[in-house]
Amino acid sequence: MCGRFALTASPEEVREILGLMELEGFPARYNIAPTQPILVVVAGPPTEPGSNRPDRLAVLVRWGLIPSWVKDPAEFTLLINARSETAIEKASFRAAMRHRRILVPTSGFYEWHRPSKESGEKPQAYWIRPRQGGVVCFAGLMETYMSKDGAELDTGCILTVGANKTIGAIHDRMPVVIAPEDFTRWLDCRSGEPRDVVDLMKPAQEDLFEAIPVSDLVNKVANVGPELQVPVVPRALLQKPVAAKPDDGQMSLF
Repeated sequence: MCGRFALTASPEEVREILGLMELEGFPARYNIAPTQPILVVVAGPPTEPGSNRPDRLAVLVRWGLIPSWVKDPAEFTLLINARSETAIEKASFRAAMRHRRILVPTSGFYEWHRPSKESGEKPQAYWIRPRQGGVVCFAGLMETYMSKDGAELDTGCILTVGANKTIGAIHDRMPVVIAPEDFTRWLDCRSGEPRDVVDLMKPAQEDLFEAIPVSDLVNKVANVGPELQVPVVPRALLQKPVAAKPDDGQMSLF
């Protein structure tokens, strides 16, 4: 599951890692939420030999995929994530997996550890970022929805996979991360089938991310500043009782 993420890197950093020729400036975003516009990268149109036309383009889409066959978006469940294990066959994602794979640049994402109901504890938020900093790219899917009045809306979602051990201690799912050396293969929907990129939809390496406990500020979409990523003491440790020192039976003068 990926319900919130951030993109705080500079446009120059994003442009460099994705090999984009052009990228308009944008502000740092610390709390990107569903239904908001997100920056994604798609494969450019076919190029001719010697052409200077870019083979990757940055576009904005609404986070929450709407398949082209949906009649009334108001009655359709918001698809912010797609399970990578079933995306090739599932009707909502099948066409996008074949024709419209995208990359979602990010500085990290948020996840919540939810204790059992019996414990009575509240969920603990975590800011999960690349251990070495920088930008990573999630695998995503895109669909252009056309309303009855002919208006077009580009929409997208993030693919998820079973979590690795690092993230699994917090949540059982995590976004699919595409390594830079695999950007071209993931985006290439012209020369290959979806089955040719199945091997890319796997949990990230254990040492890629670090999880930092943060406050509940991230729970509110209206909170959008860097304070969302300030580390805190995990709630479980704050509530943990301090063990009493053993009594050795001797009297103390102090």
